[in-house]
Amino acid sequence: MHQIWPAEHARPLDDEALERLYTYPAGKPWLAVNFVASADGAVEVGGLARPLSTPPDRKVLQLGSDLADVLLIGATTAMVEGFRGVHPDEHTLARRRRHGLTDVPPTAVVTSGRGLPPDAPVITRARVPTVVLTCASAPAPVRRAWQDAGADVVVAGEDTVDLAAAVSALTSRGLRRIDCEGGAHLFGALTAAGLVDELRLTVSPLLTAGPAGRIAAGPPVPPTDLRLASAVAEDDTLLLRYLVRPDRRPGPGAAVDDDGDA
Repeated sequence: MHQIWPAEHARPLDDEALERLYTYPAGKPWLAVNFVASADGAVEVGGLARPLSTPPDRKVLQLGSDLADVLLIGATTAMVEGFRGVHPDEHTLARRRRHGLTDVPPTAVVTSGRGLPPDAPVITRARVPTVVLTCASAPAPVRRAWQDAGADVVVAGEDTVDLAAAVSALTSRGLRRIDCEGGAHLFGALTAAGLVDELRLTVSPLLTAGPAGRIAAGPPVPPTDLRLASAVAEDDTLLLRYLVRPDRRPGPGAAVDDDGDA
């Protein structure tokens, strides 16, 4: 890999330097969102993000997970992508221990109750209990079924999930470094709530056309100003890190419904 921005720091990157670049800031909560999109802006191919991914993308996605306290994901995305939580190999374990992290980060799934069956792999196949972030309107039998399946259920919001309250619940548990892996509706709602600190965007060297959506979806929000923090290239893949300008982000208060958050 080769860092090309900022220009004064342009240099080849070994694994150690790349790890330093993608380490979460110390001493404060931080929510980073990871997405891959084709060069023409498609967020999926055939309903899945996986065909867009490249080896460099998978490397930085792994870093985002390895260095996080918790993974945040929408229920529909978890189901569509077959997500089953983090199962670390020896390399991941060594990296997490070197950074003073627990061996396995939990996954936090956002759902209003309709999109997450209690036998979902993200609950039943996870190595540590999955945190289900839901709302009071989720049927009580469904919430009990999640708990019976091993999930830690957190109610945040009434009719829909209040994301500010959900993120606060995570940080109050010491889960301050949050790695969000989609979907687009969750990203849009997090942006509307002013909760995103960083966007890690991979531009995949593919053209797909077709009806694919964008990386952030939902009602329009005031534009959020970003600052380019780094740009890294490997082969034909471009890896971008943008930081949200804290004085130019939307206000709090957005909620999310998981009906279409793939």
